[in-house]
Amino acid sequence: MRILSGIQPSGALHLGNYFGMMKPAIELQTQGEAYYFIANYHSMTSLFDPAQRRQHQMDVALDFLACGLDPARAVFFKQSDVPEVTELTWILSTVTPLGLLERCHSYKDKKARLAGDDLDRVNHGLLAYPVLMAADILIYDSNIVPVGRDQKQHLEVTRDIAVKFNLQYGETFVIPEPMIRDAVAVVPGTDGQKMSKSYGNTIEIFGDEKVLRKKVMSIVMDSRTPQEPKPDADQNLAIQTLRLVAPPEVARDCEDRLRAGGLGYGDLKKALFGHYWDYFAEARRRRAELAANPDYVRDILCQGARRARALATTVLQRAKVASGLD
Repeated sequence: MRILSGIQPSGALHLGNYFGMMKPAIELQTQGEAYYFIANYHSMTSLFDPAQRRQHQMDVALDFLACGLDPARAVFFKQSDVPEVTELTWILSTVTPLGLLERCHSYKDKKARLAGDDLDRVNHGLLAYPVLMAADILIYDSNIVPVGRDQKQHLEVTRDIAVKFNLQYGETFVIPEPMIRDAVAVVPGTDGQKMSKSYGNTIEIFGDEKVLRKKVMSIVMDSRTPQEPKPDADQNLAIQTLRLVAPPEVARDCEDRLRAGGLGYGDLKKALFGHYWDYFAEARRRRAELAANPDYVRDILCQGARRARALATTVLQRAKVASGLD
């Protein structure tokens, strides 16, 4: 079983990234042949600063390795180090209906957000994003793609494109199956929306202790006093995050105390920060060691790219032969 997953280097990785993608991916590396990539081509639809992209790429690599990605088990690489993926993107785009891309929720949402600002920012990359994603998946003969429910449509598009190509030119691509991540569907941000860099509501995995403490203490609460019972305690944002980073009995105790009355929101947030800080203590230590040896990290990415290209070249050639480009 070959597993494929990627993440954009568009900013500091946060708890939503960790529990939504990183942790499940790291757990899956022992269950199959895992290919994990830093999706720097995808980042080009919204990030236009080269220096930031370079820094974010290294940060993503450090974060993944610090959190437990094992380069002996998983093929770990930068997307742009496998240029065959962009050639396959063009080939796939010739069998991809325009209407299929225009119906994608992600494109429609981003277009709507930009419409009131500057329509020139609605670039071709935003529209063609699912085709590049399809190439990412198909070029490694991926069997399983772990996705959140918000990305499920893009995998359906990948399957549609692969089927269309296979019908047009003969059986060429493996049709991937989704692995829906239901365990942690959405990690709430400090304002109650889905945690996302675009909303400015994130709590980063790594960073300055004082800054992160301030973010945790800024989590939005209602105006009820500590003494008031809170029957909806299970919906409390701090409780939802505490369940992820604290032992189950700790989260249950805090929830029960909120429900009964007597636990203040300030004390709850302080407890949350303590458990969150402890949760990533070992990862912070490993990350500091890795950051002190960037050549080692770059070497891991280069080795991963060589392994990825060996497979990508084979699959691309198969597609070129099928379509008469050989």
